[in-house]
Amino acid sequence: MERVSQGDAQAFQQLVDSGIDRVLAVARRTLGDEAEAEDIAQEVFLRLWRQADRWEGGRAQVSTWLYRVTVNACIDRLRQRKEETGGEVPEMTTEATQQQTMEEEDLRDTMDAALQGLPERQRLALVLFHYENMTMSAVAETMDASVEAVESLLARGRRALKSSLRSEWKALLPDVPE
Repeated sequence: MERVSQGDAQAFQQLVDSGIDRVLAVARRTLGDEAEAEDIAQEVFLRLWRQADRWEGGRAQVSTWLYRVTVNACIDRLRQRKEETGGEVPEMTTEATQQQTMEEEDLRDTMDAALQGLPERQRLALVLFHYENMTMSAVAETMDASVEAVESLLARGRRALKSSLRSEWKALLPDVPE
């Protein structure tokens, strides 16, 4: 970050290369839209470049800062969507890559749809903890919440996902016992 703050484009490119996949993954899963996830990633790294001179080493890792800025940008985008749609969030779909099989695509779409149905803080906690493999304390720091609050968000989110997915599977396979 020190080199980036001095205008070192190569150091900045290294930070982008090392963080872009995770920033995109968080944004994609949070927003459910590839184009918006790419917009968020650009916004996050542009902010990193512009604010590099304000970086305080030792306060947080760059990766934690990237997550935090990504989460905040996603929350802002979700709020903007709600305002634009009068509180109704349209159904989101994600693009599947050509390498994925149809089964993987269906499973991912089902899970993404279930995630989109969760309140934003539950969704963020689940994405950061389960998909990004962050520790409970790192999730708490990123979300500016206590560890206990994150535990509660995860528990409620898991219950809601389980219920949603159970309903989905019952609709598809009504003869399968619970």
